[in-house]
Amino acid sequence: MQETLLVELLTEELPPKALSRLGDAFADGLFKALVDHKLVAADAAHQVFASPRRLALSVEGVFDRAPDASVREKIMPVAVALGPDGSPSPALLKKLAAKSIPESAIADFERAMDGKSESFFYTARVAGASLDDVLSELVAEALKKLPIPKVMRWGDSTHQFVRPAHGLIQLHGSRVVPGEVLGLAAGNVTRGHRFMGERLVTIEHASSYAATLAERGSVIASFAERRALIRAELAKAAASVGGGAKAVEDEALLDEVTALVEHPTIYIGEFEAEFLAVPQECLILTMKQNQKYFPLLDASGRLINKFLIVANINADIADNITGGNARVVRARLSDAKFFFDTDRKQRLEARLGKLDSVVYHNRLGSQKLRVERLVALAGRIATHLKTDVTAAQRAALLAKADLVTEMVGEFPELQGIMGEYYARHDGESAVVAKAIEQHYHPRFAGDSLPEGNVAAAVALADKLDAIVGFFGIGEKPTGDKDPFGLRRAALGVLRMLMETPLPLDLGELIADAAAGFAPGVLAPGFEAELLAFFLERLRGVLRDTGATAEQVEAVLALGPTRIDVVPAKLAAVREFVALPEAAALAAANKRIVNILKKAEGEIFDADVALLVEPAEKALFHAVVDLAPSVHSLVGSGDYTAALKALAALRGAVDTFFDEVMVNAEEPLVRANRLALLRQLAGLTLQVADISRLSV
Repeated sequence: MQETLLVELLTEELPPKALSRLGDAFADGLFKALVDHKLVAADAAHQVFASPRRLALSVEGVFDRAPDASVREKIMPVAVALGPDGSPSPALLKKLAAKSIPESAIADFERAMDGKSESFFYTARVAGASLDDVLSELVAEALKKLPIPKVMRWGDSTHQFVRPAHGLIQLHGSRVVPGEVLGLAAGNVTRGHRFMGERLVTIEHASSYAATLAERGSVIASFAERRALIRAELAKAAASVGGGAKAVEDEALLDEVTALVEHPTIYIGEFEAEFLAVPQECLILTMKQNQKYFPLLDASGRLINKFLIVANINADIADNITGGNARVVRARLSDAKFFFDTDRKQRLEARLGKLDSVVYHNRLGSQKLRVERLVALAGRIATHLKTDVTAAQRAALLAKADLVTEMVGEFPELQGIMGEYYARHDGESAVVAKAIEQHYHPRFAGDSLPEGNVAAAVALADKLDAIVGFFGIGEKPTGDKDPFGLRRAALGVLRMLMETPLPLDLGELIADAAAGFAPGVLAPGFEAELLAFFLERLRGVLRDTGATAEQVEAVLALGPTRIDVVPAKLAAVREFVALPEAAALAAANKRIVNILKKAEGEIFDADVALLVEPAEKALFHAVVDLAPSVHSLVGSGDYTAALKALAALRGAVDTFFDEVMVNAEEPLVRANRLALLRQLAGLTLQVADISRLSV
């Protein structure tokens, strides 16, 4: 018999930031186990439920007993199984006894070739799993596999889970599937909302779970449904405020409040307008982080003195909720205002001495020592960029000063942001103030890049100092561990160099950053490994643009350090592969590379006087005639035109390999021909190693 199966574990309030993940993991684990036991089809419809106090799964079309199955098993080679007279051998009888196979079954054994010998095979009928027998075990196993870092015990129980468990439903259609999980006997009763609806709710049928719980228990069990409802109600409430107001978008906060409520209701709160004098980033962060409110912005993106509350109760008198929340938020915003007012009493520059007592890393020194490195490195980068060196060094000097302010001490997420506000208050130039905030950019994938070369110089200095420092002391990323965020920092450097773009050499930047550390701090020779680390990150970035692995490798095989020109070179390669000459030239370059690898001794430039065959003379003149044009195109950054120009060599190259023996017996002629091939390869290598392409 097939019916809908419902499993629900009722608990005390689950960790809100992990609820969605726990719900999905529980449902995935249990559904897979049911499929593995042939109790349900792999494409069966199923629904995941996760609320603050419950994890649940409903699955349609679950068997009460899985279909029986046939299992074919090799017993042993016939030559071993039968004696000379054809009777069962002792070895066979022992094997049958061990497997509880009756001796009478020998007559039904299948004889089939197994490799070079004939063997006996036995096909047994295996009874399908019974839902009643295995369900509780499958549920318990799914719970054990949940991504829970820390479990707890409750009461005098020996059972462990992330939170105390109080109820278990195992319902197949309208029938309770007997069993026990975490010391709880299965039933069909759950609990409704703590303050609304019925306290105890009986689920009559597995397929009516969500509807019954909503109607009688005032609980929306589906995480996805509650989330969509909250999003829609937030938008509706914001629109009711008028003036084009919109709630601050924050997907993580939306997930968290969805995990905190079972019956969401939106209320509009308000705070005193005088708090708007505090930077809105501070107010927004304290409302979101401490109170789980959704701040409201006007049509121009400025914070207004209203916010949205996602409550877990539909109160008869809304003022009871809005008034209470207003009192709470007033205290939080008062703290933020106090921090802001206190911090402005002291200039950023006056705080620099405190950075000496802030440890950056025990082997890399204090934050003050780091700031000194940043000032020097930002100055060198600004010089390369021909931008305001004084402004870059000033911004680098003040960039970390807000780390020792009250506001950033309370809200570390505001570092850089508060630095800009305080710098402007101190009378620093707009360029310096903005660079202080933007030197952390890009902070994550898709984040904006620093605006202007002064900000870029400080941002590059900050990231390069970190990457070079940690790599230099051996603290590099391993596997999925990257405690210092070096992969993210490296991607930030690459994005700045490519997307701004900035005409800087990555190898020189690494060397400049390394020069800022005291002798003996960094291990010798780490630079090559670090450059390879950057190129590996770049490899992934370029693949995300749609280029093939071969196309990316053609560009990166040369170990480029001018990252700003890499996208143009990759684009040129992608256009080159579409040319009719591409396949022949790529194949020819593979051949050239292999020939030059085997060449012994030093290779000099080709000498026209040593050219013998007409085909090699033709190729020589074609290369010589084309070289100035290719050099000019590469110099101007027109790599696509350069590769297209090289396509004109196809005929001369094909004829050369058809008619000329490169490894001639005469040493000088052989060396000259190798030199000619090296000159040819040198032209293409200015853009990419096209020998890597399989066109």
